[in-house]
Amino acid sequence: MRIVRTDTFKRDFQALSAQLKRRTEQALRFLLSDPHHPSLHTKRIRGTRNYWEARVTRSHRLIFTMEADAYTLYAVGPHDIVDRFARGHR
Repeated sequence: MRIVRTDTFKRDFQALSAQLKRRTEQALRFLLSDPHHPSLHTKRIRGTRNYWEARVTRSHRLIFTMEADAYTLYAVGPHDIVDRFARGHR
């Protein structure tokens, strides 16, 4: 599997603190090794067809899709990004 970062994800990532960037990178390593790693708490975003969320920290999430050969990353940030993202992708 490979990771594809959207421009939105790249902007979100750049806005994170250094510590949150490290935590996001760690979450991405877990995602590549096992998308259902216990620390990620991976789950489909309710009300969407193919968007998933994974935990970066207790208060931060990343949003992605799982395709045959890639994870496409759409957003990373505070937990409320999940609700905002879901409203726009139903």
